[in-house]
Amino acid sequence: QVQLVESGGGLVQAGGSLRLSCAASGLTFSDYTMAWFRQAPGKGRAFVAAISWSGSGTYYADVVNGRVTLSRDNAKNTVYLQMNSLKPEATAVYHCAAAKYRGPYTSSWSSSTFYDSWGQGTQVTVSS
Repeated sequence: QVQLVESGGGLVQAGGSLRLSCAASGLTFSDYTMAWFRQAPGKGRAFVAAISWSGSGTYYADVVNGRVTLSRDNAKNTVYLQMNSLKPEATAVYHCAAAKYRGPYTSSWSSSTFYDSWGQGTQVTVSS
């Protein structure tokens, strides 16, 4: 059974940084494309970033591009989301997601339906 456990969330002032981690178990990690989504209060789940199985390819939502870096360590079964210059509108629960896919980039990476395993999420709150 695939398990994804997020950590690293918290309260930060606008302009600050956070690094989220997602530790995966119960899977062959290098078989999976990984992603982060976020869900703000009263809103749907929104794509943030995705990374290929090897880590060589990344894809970011326009709204975070340039302020977020996604990476992975396949030896540690972990993905990392480094977020800089945070804005209050980034306040949300951040969820890690996994899809068993080793192919090239596809526009489906930004769709929640592409992923079949999800973590419980970690709260990020950015104060103004």
